[in-house]
Parts: sequence; structure tokens; C-alpha cells
Amino acid sequence: MARRAGKISSGESQVEAFLKKQKGSLLIIAEDSPGSITKYTQWADDLHIPVMICSTKQELGTAVGLSPRALILIMDDGFAKAIIRLGDTPENERV
Repeated sequence: MARRAGKISSGESQVEAFLKKQKGSLLIIAEDSPGSITKYTQWADDLHIPVMICSTKQELGTAVGLSPRALILIMDDGFAKAIIRLGDTPENERV
């Protein structure tokens, strides 16, 4: 739904472009992408953007109707809050 509304960015280059502009409401990182976890968690923390680590690249891509993705940046506060509520479990949340 967020993708159809144009409220997400995915993939390394697109996510980096928005983070450089200090934009984003929630960063979701695939748990099977350790390099991305290390790099983007600190960057998002510095910008006070919540981070959620969950699923695999395949599952994240499928969830947004795309090929496998290590990173998804939610651009809308409302969508971000809804996702955080849905994923509000200690084992996959760093908010």
C-alpha cells in the first residue's frame, strides 16, 4: 500500500539519496544483510530515524512487490507508525 502511494524508497542508491537529504520516517533492513545493518543503522540513528531489522531480502522485496531488497525506507510518518505497531516485538525492533 505504501509503495502504491509513493511513500517508500528501496534499494541502496535510493535510500542513500534520501538519507543524505535527511529524509525518512522508518528504515527497514533485512536481517540477512549484515553489511547494510552495520552501515545504515548508525546513519539512521544519527538522523533519529527509527530502524527495524526483520525478514530476509526476499521477504522484504515480496512485501513491496519488487525483487529482493536489503533496505526499505518509509517516507510517511503515518505508514511508519503503523508498521512499527505491527512489528512491535523485541526481537525485530530497534525503535
